[in-house]
Amino acid sequence: MQVVDPYLVRLFSLTGDPVVNFFIGSFLLALGCVVVGEVTLSLAIRWNRRHIESLKQEIRCQESLSIRAHEMGDHASYQALNKAANEAWGRHFFTMAAYSAGVLWPVPFALGWMQIHFAGVNFLLAFPLSMIFGKTVGYVFSFIPIYILCRILFKYLHPWLPYFKGVHQMLHAGGEQAPATFDGRPVIHDGTLEPRVQDDPKPSAF
Repeated sequence: MQVVDPYLVRLFSLTGDPVVNFFIGSFLLALGCVVVGEVTLSLAIRWNRRHIESLKQEIRCQESLSIRAHEMGDHASYQALNKAANEAWGRHFFTMAAYSAGVLWPVPFALGWMQIHFAGVNFLLAFPLSMIFGKTVGYVFSFIPIYILCRILFKYLHPWLPYFKGVHQMLHAGGEQAPATFDGRPVIHDGTLEPRVQDDPKPSAF
């Protein structure tokens, strides 16, 4: 932390106004947390790309076979293949969810650094926020919304950023969806030959 401390301090001294400095510095620090977290995520995905691709391939294979079994009226095979396809999609979903959660690791370090430098900084809140959070709040109250804003901005920008563009394309390659029927929605077997479908979110890397 002592190594990066002088550089982080500079982020909070870009103007002559201490309040403006605080919010500019908080924004730049939060943006740095987003970028570092996303780089970590991309490296983890690239390192485990073979495993992720094998899960995608299993999803596509089981999906295709389950649809073929349904078309042929093979009830037992459809049940077995549909179950296997949903299990494969579940493994893929939770794998990507775990990776996505990993992007948050820089935030505790950033908050720890801010605790050292801004523990005594408090902001007055106007009504009705003062009724909910108290009359004053500290740096965490401002940093978390700023971090969320940076994540939203990065979400829309990273498909066009040079390095992250390739990661975005890899994440949205074929096989990201759950096992599906002909209309692309997940197949859920409910005990009859006809598939029941439900909407499921695609796993996200933030």
